Amino acid sequence: MSSKPRLRGPGSSRESGEVVLERWRSAFIAIYCTRALRSVVREIVCRPAETVINLKGIDKMSRSIQALPEKNLDAFHALGEVDRIAAALMTNPETGIRGDDEDLKRRREAFGINNYHRRPPKSFFYFVVGSLKDPTILILLVCASLSLAFGIKEEGPREGWYDGGSIFIAVFMVVIVSAVTNFRQSRQFNELSKVSNNIQIDVVRNGRRQRISIFDIVVGDVVCLKIGDQIPADGIFLDGHSLQVDESSMTGESDHVEINKDVHPFLVSVTSVGMNTSWGEMMSSISHDNNEQTPLQVRLNKLTSAIGKVGSVVALSVLLVLLVRYFTGNTVDENGNRQYNGKKTKFDDIMNGIVHIISVAVTIIVVAIPEGLPLAVTLTLAYSMKRMMADQAMVRRLSACETMGSATIICTDKTGTLTMNQMKVTDFKLGKEAILGNIASAIHPNILELFHQGVALNTTASVYKADSASEPEFSGSPTEKAILSWAVQELNLDMTKMKQSYDILHVETFNSQKKRSGALVKKKSEETIHVHWKGAAEIILRMCSRYYDKSGVVKTLNKPEQEGVMHQIEGMASQALRCIAFAHSPVEVAHQNLDPCRPSVKEAIDLCRKAGVQIKMITGDNILTARAIALECGILDPSKSTGKEMVEGVEFRSYSEEERMTKIDNIKVMARSSPSDKLLMIQSLKKKGEVVAVTGDGTNDAPALKEANVGLAMGIQGTEVAKESSDIVILDDNFKSVVSILKWGRCVYNNIQKFIQFQLTVNVAALVINFVAACSAGEVPLTAVQLLWVNLIMDTLGALALATDRPTDELMDRPPIGWKEPLVTNVMWRNLIFQALYQIIVLLTLQFKGRSIFKVRELLKNTIIFNTFVLCQVFNEFNARKLERKNVFQGILKNRLFLSIVAATIILQVLMVELLRKFADTERLNWMQWGICIILASLSWPLAWVVKCIPVPKTPFLNYLKWKRS
Repeated sequence: MSSKPRLRGPGSSRESGEVVLERWRSAFIAIYCTRALRSVVREIVCRPAETVINLKGIDKMSRSIQALPEKNLDAFHALGEVDRIAAALMTNPETGIRGDDEDLKRRREAFGINNYHRRPPKSFFYFVVGSLKDPTILILLVCASLSLAFGIKEEGPREGWYDGGSIFIAVFMVVIVSAVTNFRQSRQFNELSKVSNNIQIDVVRNGRRQRISIFDIVVGDVVCLKIGDQIPADGIFLDGHSLQVDESSMTGESDHVEINKDVHPFLVSVTSVGMNTSWGEMMSSISHDNNEQTPLQVRLNKLTSAIGKVGSVVALSVLLVLLVRYFTGNTVDENGNRQYNGKKTKFDDIMNGIVHIISVAVTIIVVAIPEGLPLAVTLTLAYSMKRMMADQAMVRRLSACETMGSATIICTDKTGTLTMNQMKVTDFKLGKEAILGNIASAIHPNILELFHQGVALNTTASVYKADSASEPEFSGSPTEKAILSWAVQELNLDMTKMKQSYDILHVETFNSQKKRSGALVKKKSEETIHVHWKGAAEIILRMCSRYYDKSGVVKTLNKPEQEGVMHQIEGMASQALRCIAFAHSPVEVAHQNLDPCRPSVKEAIDLCRKAGVQIKMITGDNILTARAIALECGILDPSKSTGKEMVEGVEFRSYSEEERMTKIDNIKVMARSSPSDKLLMIQSLKKKGEVVAVTGDGTNDAPALKEANVGLAMGIQGTEVAKESSDIVILDDNFKSVVSILKWGRCVYNNIQKFIQFQLTVNVAALVINFVAACSAGEVPLTAVQLLWVNLIMDTLGALALATDRPTDELMDRPPIGWKEPLVTNVMWRNLIFQALYQIIVLLTLQFKGRSIFKVRELLKNTIIFNTFVLCQVFNEFNARKLERKNVFQGILKNRLFLSIVAATIILQVLMVELLRKFADTERLNWMQWGICIILASLSWPLAWVVKCIPVPKTPFLNYLKWKRS
């Protein structure tokens, strides 16, 4: 806490327009002259109890002149330092700016808004061009161009455009659908990025402390900073204690910079916001392209490459076979005539035949390469990120979504995560005696005065009261607010009077190692210096040798009496109460805060345990308080207690590495822990092969959040340093939201597996059918346009349908997915092999016996094959929804997007067959033929039910191949 110097106010609001204008002009001159103070400071990394800075601005015209060297302290003093700059900007360091709408509007007009110029988002055209750069698409466009040219030359524009034009249209559809999908997910990522950048900060306006968005900061605002905050704009230090800042993000210097009034008053650079800050200049020149590749995407790229190589080999084989058959005269046209007759064949006919063969081979590669796999990951991650926002989780790193699905252990804080972080004072003890009733009248006035000092002058909380009739508003951390509100309302503390009567000489801020804070104060009317301490009760107790009783008599605190007080502290801690003690030289007083468990925590922890995920609580609280909360939340089970589940941080760090690795599995609660203890716990768990998620809110938690496989920062109580170090921000600080993230992580992985099974089934069936048909009959049953349509169904529409399933409760019935588990499991191999085998048998039967079975021409037979193949994929999409469950329709009505895509696919297929005959090279089917196609495709449903009854071994299928090779 810091007192702030008083300045003369900015003047009456009734000043004439000329005077106001002159003040703004003075502000411009003052700011312009200090333009040279450009440095960078982004985050506070240590010890300020609370720091107040005055943020100023700079007009655009001052940017053109940079007459002074950087951080010119002489120029700063010449301008009259903070006093003159504050007066010029009509800012009162005590009460801030007026902050009404007119005042804010005038400041924004004069100095700009606190934002920087961002690169414009990628346009739709950018993604269209990106899709057209695909080599296979380019080859198809070349083939389409040649086919179009030879077709028009051979048959005229009226009939000759169909073959080449159809390929052009099909390629256009594939490119547009792909571009639309990528464009939409890009916009979703941009929207989420805006949310993550919208940091909330504390400012003082018209004497009232309030939280506003970083984008609403204006020049002249008085900003209150605490440990871990990001400095929201360029500014000048106003008042505070022990302020150090990290400038490494701008200067590259790792050493922290000490900020004070005399030597280094510059925060970031000069008083400015938005584009006029050094940070704004730098950020506007940086493109925020999100090209992050998650581990799952990397694995899928390898799978895609392997399948693409197989597809390329098949396509090359088909190309060679068809070329050999063509030039040896073994291919015939629709009328049964040989296509190649040696020298009698026209050059245009030869080229047209070759182009047709090449286009078919290239299209096989397009179908074979599962480019939909990376797209499916992007879609499901984008969809999940958007839905997770509704579940109070903001994803900062894409990889965290899928990694969370593999989590085996969650290390969580107590305060605010398991508990509600809504504290109130429930009991008060002075020395060894409990004080009941009206405390202010029950204790000696001298003791009451000392307690007023200890609360008012050693706190990071604040109180605002608009007038004598209004209710006071308290701000600060939950613990500090609870103490301050209790002192104001119960002990009649007057914060304003206390701050006016005392000077704060030095502040030792609270940290997680010492677990205490202190203030050295001097009364202005006296020479007496007072020292006030506040912190964990057992820590403060060890510092004390005497105590006051309620009548104000000083008594010695000998060892037996100290043990008696300690026994009282333990009794309060065992009731899940947080014990805070105050000390003033020989004075020792204590009170306790009640922080109840969140109602939904026990159920959430039980759900994690059911899902095979262990919960470990790591807290800085007393071990008895930690035990009481752990029992209440269900982390500890008293019926199964062995005495090895709890440990204090000092004991844990004293273990040898061998001891630690042996005992760590049994530890469920670590109390009185420091950030280094938490980091050591995470490192040890990772060495044992665990996938660790950890929650944190403080600046000192940053190393642990970075070390964990998934770092979860608290959105309400978390510092900006903690959030920047995390992968996911929990917006409501609730452990129940952590469980939702776990469920979403498993859902992401499961959705990807569904799509992989679906796509590999299509790939295997399409490659085998085309290869066998080409080698035996010299032709492929599916044309280039038809194969491109199948590719569109499989890649884009299939990814949309299967990658957007929402998480179900059954996901939490499975054990965690290990790092080393294969992406394609034995269950998936079983399902896709039987489905692909069924499709191959049906379609090859139609290929070789279709004409005799249906008594139809070749083109109609090929239409039946094409229609059956597409409908098989539609029905198989249902099978892919559930990898192991036999009921594939469970929850189907909840996924409207899936049903919409299936309906759209069927409608488009009907149009392809019945209306777009020239485009798709099809013929109309009668009702009986449609019925046969539907029946053949629908048989995949009962087949899937039967196949899922077949057990599969636990050992991954590919491992058997490795054994055979070895």
